[in-house]
Amino acid sequence: MSEQPAYLQPYASATQRHAGGFHSLLWASPTTQASRFDAICRLEFLGNRTILDVGCGRADLVDYLASRNIAPADYTGIEAVPELLEAARRKESRRVRVIADDFVAKPASMFLGADLVIVSGALNTLDTPTFYTTIRRAFDAAAEALVFNFLDSPLLAAASYLTWHQRDDVVRFARTLSRDARILSDYLDGDSTICAAKSEKN
Repeated sequence: MSEQPAYLQPYASATQRHAGGFHSLLWASPTTQASRFDAICRLEFLGNRTILDVGCGRADLVDYLASRNIAPADYTGIEAVPELLEAARRKESRRVRVIADDFVAKPASMFLGADLVIVSGALNTLDTPTFYTTIRRAFDAAAEALVFNFLDSPLLAAASYLTWHQRDDVVRFARTLSRDARILSDYLDGDSTICAAKSEKN
């Protein structure tokens, strides 16, 4: 575990404790995870789009979309933690694939030509400079839009390995990337989701 980057160590530790199960993802509960997925779907329609799920964990987004009868054109997940990668790969199919990579250390891994790049929860262990750098690279990698969530207050960031960010600061940054940057903060106290869409004017 000591060989893992600092931002991956909390996940590596959690997978040891929880054997790659749900709590290895550092989510409080399946309900809060689903709330974030719902916010993503309210900001962008995922049906018939090519999706890159960055830091996909167990690829739970695949199950969530199936439960909502939303069928992406195809889904690619990126995951660096071996136990989570193994769980995600059990969901692979003709339209679902999962690749092993560290998108923070190797941002080029995100440049797969996906319509939508989604980052759900995978930014929460990054320090502030890396948080913003990663958002910029993820936006660059998206053909049509980047959708990401983040902790916006200490309410959900009590653990020492979690980092929260002022909502207004993140919105301002997103609007330097896109004139069409939309935010939802109505689903869970302490969390927000932003969609930064591309257009010819960006």
